Amino acid sequence: MIGLEDRQFLAREIDSARLAGARLRLACEVAGIDVRTLQRWRANQGLVTGDARPGAMRLLPAHTLSPQERENVLRVASEPRFADMPPARIVPMLADEGVYIASESTFARVLREHGQMRRRGRARTPSSGRPPTTHVATAPRQVWCWDMTYLPATVTGRWFHLYLILDLYSRKIVGWEVHDSDAAEHAAHLVRRTALSEGIAALEARPVLHGDNGATLKATTVLAMLHWLGIKPSYSRPRVSDDNAYAEALFRTAKYRPEFPVTGFEDLNAARTWAAGFVQWYNFEHRHSGIRYVTPAQRHAGDDRALLAARHALYERARERNPARWSRHTRNWTPVGAVTLNPERDSVVEMASISANKQPLAA
Repeated sequence: MIGLEDRQFLAREIDSARLAGARLRLACEVAGIDVRTLQRWRANQGLVTGDARPGAMRLLPAHTLSPQERENVLRVASEPRFADMPPARIVPMLADEGVYIASESTFARVLREHGQMRRRGRARTPSSGRPPTTHVATAPRQVWCWDMTYLPATVTGRWFHLYLILDLYSRKIVGWEVHDSDAAEHAAHLVRRTALSEGIAALEARPVLHGDNGATLKATTVLAMLHWLGIKPSYSRPRVSDDNAYAEALFRTAKYRPEFPVTGFEDLNAARTWAAGFVQWYNFEHRHSGIRYVTPAQRHAGDDRALLAARHALYERARERNPARWSRHTRNWTPVGAVTLNPERDSVVEMASISANKQPLAA
């Protein structure tokens, strides 16, 4: 192997010979190398970093630790007083004692090479947050979302509490209550009443009920009621605000309605009267954009397929009458298939969508 300094010397001599009129091939023969060798040196930075071939022998840098020094680093770092400390603490403590062995980065490198740079102590390695749980609804009464929001009163500092349960597939509000306090008993009563009204006792697979990490929704009273009803609870990740996005969007729709009192509700009866009117409008009058502009009640009952098929036929007839007004195709009135809450596994969502779309459109 030709050393780096010798390479640089030969390259300079060859360049000088060429400037004097010598041919490159003859200059390389006098230097004892091949023309391809010189070309390889210049192409692969062989005149800067040395021989880059995998099997080439290389000289260690002058500042490399000797085997004895590396053993000393391991011995000191393994002492009982340093066994639970990182190099960032070991090196300063040694410096206070007038001892310098190596830098912090050198300590860390040597320890890492010997598998000793994992958590040096009893603390566990930080774990990444768990991914959100994916729920896929292909029909009503499979996945429910619920939450509680505050309704302002005319008296400053006073609030009423609106509980809502939303069917993920149809977007229908299947349960609601308004109370003047936030208590687990109210949530448990709402779940029981909703389960009875939706007839889940006759279902083979009970629905999943997804909520946030609020203390009320995770109370023992609520969990006992869910267990008795056979409903599986599901919760958002801690400190994550969008794992229950459908419920949050529902609350925004409610509070931005024109009839929502900006100054607050006078009493509990006023809040309940408004909530009853909103639920009636939302379920039976509101054309929801997420389900092809049918009402949640129509989708919940399975009437959306016939409605969307009729819309599709109407658009096709309009296109036949005036084909020049349609550039490519009519509006998409295909029924929405599976609905996912916090999608994370594309394969699961895709399989559920295929299963949901196997049902033919109504004639």
